[in-house]
Amino acid sequence: MNSLSIITPDDWHLHLRDNPYLEAVVNDTARQFRRAIIMPNLDPPVRSCADALAYRERILAALTAGSDFEPLMTLYLTDNTRVEDIVAASASPYIHGAKLYPAGATTNSDAGVTDLARLARVFEAMQKHGFILQIHGEATAPEVDVFDREKVFIDQSLARIRHDFPELPVVFEHITTRDAVEYVSAADGNLAATITPHHLLINRNAIFQGGIRPHHYCLPIAKREAHRQALVTAATSGDRRFFAGTDSAPHSRQAKETACGCAGIYSAHSALELYAETFELADDFTHFEAFMSRNGADFYGLPYNQGRVRLERESWTVPASLPYPDTGLIPFKAGESLRWKQILDA
Repeated sequence: MNSLSIITPDDWHLHLRDNPYLEAVVNDTARQFRRAIIMPNLDPPVRSCADALAYRERILAALTAGSDFEPLMTLYLTDNTRVEDIVAASASPYIHGAKLYPAGATTNSDAGVTDLARLARVFEAMQKHGFILQIHGEATAPEVDVFDREKVFIDQSLARIRHDFPELPVVFEHITTRDAVEYVSAADGNLAATITPHHLLINRNAIFQGGIRPHHYCLPIAKREAHRQALVTAATSGDRRFFAGTDSAPHSRQAKETACGCAGIYSAHSALELYAETFELADDFTHFEAFMSRNGADFYGLPYNQGRVRLERESWTVPASLPYPDTGLIPFKAGESLRWKQILDA
């Protein structure tokens, strides 16, 4: 196979930051994807409908003229989120879920949830209105090993949420472990999961090759090879509960290469090609279109996109650096060759 044509895909988990950083990255995503679920962990967070709609306008203003990219907005859950905010958001055609960050789990999560019990009425309202809960699934207690945080969250928190609110639709975001794959695979239709290109392509060894590699540091952190292989199996299986969500998260080179570097990998520059690389290595493109273009839309209750994108087998080198405020932006696989390239129609 030397060429691929699929329904224009969507990115079901994306970080765009805010201006001036937003302007530097949004068109990378818009070049490849028709829609994207936009994460709300700005500083300050996107807590209300008004916040989300204002952020949406800033995203639209940053797009290249003529782009038809559609940002799908989300709210940021806190201990003090109001039921009224959920009801209003569920009625908006522009807001498609609410994100649960355990406090301290990742970038800009300090305002996140400290006690799930405080969100009982919020979860009830989300369940009633069919409003999707998007979860960063990591336990953050200091005694939990960083490589075990996802498994502990499943056992201590996710299982409890799903038991108490069985009709609540949940997306388990950027899963990284065989445990998560098995948990989602055994679940009913109310649970799905996104998988990132970086968790499909690297294991935890990549963080330490020849020294500390800060541009491979993300949260959830990459795990053992056995977990990466389980993710590849899930992504290529055709199971409708798994779909693409890049978790692309831009940070300047300075913010990554410092004594306490930020967590996040920027994959948006070549996300479609990176996912194709995964399916190429698995030697099976049978379900590539489903994973990229159909499964997520089905779970979110949205129509498939009308256009198509094309990729051809063509070796090319990911740029070593990209323009970005401060000190530039190092993309995932910088300086390395990929085997598939998106073909842009003239």
